[in-house]
Amino acid sequence: MLLGIDTGGTYTDAVLYDEATRTVVAKAKSPTTHHELSIGICGAIDAVLAAASIAPERIELVSLSTTLATNALVEGKGRRVGAVIIGFDGDVLERAGLGEALGDDPAFILAGGHDPHGGAVAPLDTERLATEVAAMAPRVEAFAVTAQFSVRNPEHELAAAAVIREVTGMPVTLSHHLSAKLNGPKRAVTAVLNARLISIIDGLVRTTEAALLERGVHAPLMVVRGDGSLVSAAFVRERPIETILSGPAASLVGAAHLTELADAIISDIGGTTTDVAVLRDGIPAVSPDGATVGGHQTMVSAVAMHTHGLGGDSRVRHDERTANTVLHIGPRKVVPLCQLAVEEPKLVHGMLDLHLTYFNPGDLDGVVLIAERYEERMAMLEGVERQVLENMGGRVAVASTALNTLQLRRVMERLVQRGVLQIAAFTPTDASHVLGIQATYDTVAARKAAELFARNRNRMGKAIAPDAETIAGITIDTLVRRSAEAVLAAAFINDGLPAETVSQPVVQAVLDRRLEVVRLGLGLSAPLVGLGASAPAYYPRVAALLGAESRIPAHADVANAVGAVVGRVRMTRECTVSSPAQGQFVVHAGEAPQVFIDLLKARSFALEHLTAALHHDMVTAGAPVFETREQWVEQTVAVDGLELFVEGRLTLTASGRPELAQ
Repeated sequence: MLLGIDTGGTYTDAVLYDEATRTVVAKAKSPTTHHELSIGICGAIDAVLAAASIAPERIELVSLSTTLATNALVEGKGRRVGAVIIGFDGDVLERAGLGEALGDDPAFILAGGHDPHGGAVAPLDTERLATEVAAMAPRVEAFAVTAQFSVRNPEHELAAAAVIREVTGMPVTLSHHLSAKLNGPKRAVTAVLNARLISIIDGLVRTTEAALLERGVHAPLMVVRGDGSLVSAAFVRERPIETILSGPAASLVGAAHLTELADAIISDIGGTTTDVAVLRDGIPAVSPDGATVGGHQTMVSAVAMHTHGLGGDSRVRHDERTANTVLHIGPRKVVPLCQLAVEEPKLVHGMLDLHLTYFNPGDLDGVVLIAERYEERMAMLEGVERQVLENMGGRVAVASTALNTLQLRRVMERLVQRGVLQIAAFTPTDASHVLGIQATYDTVAARKAAELFARNRNRMGKAIAPDAETIAGITIDTLVRRSAEAVLAAAFINDGLPAETVSQPVVQAVLDRRLEVVRLGLGLSAPLVGLGASAPAYYPRVAALLGAESRIPAHADVANAVGAVVGRVRMTRECTVSSPAQGQFVVHAGEAPQVFIDLLKARSFALEHLTAALHHDMVTAGAPVFETREQWVEQTVAVDGLELFVEGRLTLTASGRPELAQ
C-alpha cells in the first residue's frame, strides 16, 4: 500500500494506491496552507486514511510531488542568496540571464577557475572570499558558487564552499553538483535558483516527515524530481532545484498511467499555473536544454514542460487602455474572494456591499490583504513595512482602508513578492461560482465580487460588463482561450516552431473563427488530456476550440499524487575524457582530473568512478537494487587522413523501484 502526496499551490492531494492491483483505493484533498504547510499536509493524510479505513502501519512507501519550487520561481518568491563567481569576466552577469536571476541579490567575481582541461588559471583568493561572504551574510539565507570549468576541475568550488561554511555556517550550492555540462553562466543561474529554494523545500520535507511520524507511518519518503523520477527526501534536500516541475512531471506520469495512452498532449490546470507537455510512445520528452521556469533557463533535467501563470486562482484584471472588454488572467495567484468569504464572511461581505455603493470603483476595491502569522510578521518588520501591517490591525484587512498612501501601496507589492502578504481578489474560481460551474465556496460573495469587477471602466469610461453573469462568462471564455493558446504553443514547440507562432494573425483568425473565404484547419494530432480538479469544467471547451479529442481520466483531480507513487528512481552520471595533447587523456571525474596515456585505461577508470558514484547515488536516492545502461560518445577529427581523438563522454544511467519499508 503506497501513499502519494502532492502539495500544490492551492490544494494538497493524497491518494492511497494498491500496487498489487494497480488501483487507487482512496483519495482526498485539503487546502494548501502556505503559512503552515503541516496543516494542509496533515489534513490530506488524515482524510485519505479515514476514507480508506487503512491502518498507517500498512503503508510501505510515501512519495511526494510539489509545485512549491515552481511557484516560488514563477512568482519570484525565492529566498535571498549571495553569488560567488570564480574565474569569469565582468560581463558574466549579462550572460544566460544571470543578472535577471540574481535581481538585487549580492554577487561578486573572484579570480581563479580552470581551463577546459582542468588546469588552474589563477589561484583562489580565499582571504578576499572570506571578507566578502562575511559582509554578505546578514543579507542572505544561502550561497551559490560557480567557478569557470568546475565540471572539469571542481577544486575552487570545493575550496570556496569550505570557506563559506566556516565563515557563515549557511547552506552552499556548488554548480558542478547540479550539472556536468559546460556553460558556466547557465550553471550559475541553476546554482542561484537552487540556493533560493533550499529552505523552502527543506521546510516541506521536514513538515511531511513530522506529519507521517505523528500518524504512525514509518515508511521511506520519496520526492518527485522534474524529470518524473523519484529520489529520497535526504537526496533532494541538497538539490531542491531538481524539484522544479516536480508536480507537473508527476502529473505526466500519472496521466500516462491513468489513461494508458501512448501519445497525448497533457495539460494540468491548477490554482496557480497551467502546465502543458507532450507524451510520445508513453514517455514524456525531457527538455534537451534544461527546464525553463519563471523565465529562467536552467540546466536541470526535466520534462519538456511549458508552464504558464494561468490557473483557477489567478488574479483577473481588465485592460483599461482598450475600448472593449479585454481581460488579463495571471500570472499572480491570489485567494478567491468566495473562498475567503467562508473564513471571513463579515469582512468580505461588508467590504463588497460597501464598494458596490461607490459610483466609480477604485484600483483597490474588492481587494483584501491577508497576513498569516500576523504577530510574528509584525515583530520581523520595521519602518514603513511594519506600518502596512499596523494599518491592517489584524490578519485580514480591506486593502483600500489599510493602504491609504501611494507609498504604502508600493510597499504592499514588495511584501506580496516576499510572501509576507497575500491578496484576495476576483478570480476565475469566483467566476465559476457565479456560472454554477463550481459550488465549493460562497456563491453569494462570488456574485458580489463579479458585479463589483464588472463596474470597472474601459478607455471610454464605460463599465466593462452590465452584470455579474456577463463578466463571469467573459472571464471563463478568456481562461479557455488562454488555455488553448498555451496548449497550442507547446504543440508548436514540439513540432520545431517557435511558441510565438500562436500569436500570428492567421492562427488567431482561425481560433476566432473569423475566416469566411479562406478555409484553414487547426487541430491536434493526439488527444488532449485535461488534469486538475477544474479540468472537467474547462478542458472539453479547450479541446473543442483546438479540434481535438478531449480525455478527462478518472482521478484527474489527483493525477499528480498518483504519478508520485508509480514512478521509478532514475539517476545519471556523466564523465568527460579530454585530450589536451596527442597521446594524453584526462579523465574529469571526482575532485581532481586524472591523466592517462592510454584511452582504454582512461575509459576503464572513468567507468569505475562513475559506477561507484552511481551506486552511492542510487542507495542515497532510495533504490539500492537497480539496473544500469552505459553510453560512450566519442568526438574525433581527421588530420592528414588519421582520426585523432578530441573528447569522449561516458554516461551511466541507473533505474530501479524505491525500496519499501521492511
